[in-house]
Amino acid sequence: VQLQASGGGLVEPGGSLRLSCAASGGTFSGYTVAWFRQAPGKEREFVAARRWSGGSIYYADSVKGRFTISKDNAKNTVYLQMNSLKPEDTAVYYCAAGRPITSATTASRMYYYWGQGTLVTVSS
Repeated sequence: VQLQASGGGLVEPGGSLRLSCAASGGTFSGYTVAWFRQAPGKEREFVAARRWSGGSIYYADSVKGRFTISKDNAKNTVYLQMNSLKPEDTAVYYCAAGRPITSATTASRMYYYWGQGTLVTVSS
């Protein structure tokens, strides 16, 4: 499965962006799909995840209430709607797919398909 992330860009604080991640060469069916991010000089961190077939949705505390992960079954695409963006949200955002056990949903090592990353810059 190949993942293609898009939608990043420059936005002012308080603004919004929607990231997309499309799968090709396979589907998301049976996978957990997630977004991670990596800011300059920092480790990659978990942002959000959901099981493609439904069920629990997970968010990092830092984005809860501002970000929403959603999916379009017909387009085999997962989205990350980001609202009320802050400068500290600046990072390269990666989409990923895997089959983590529930207790390890936020662990990047549990995901084995990764998109190429899309840069989000929040600045005035």
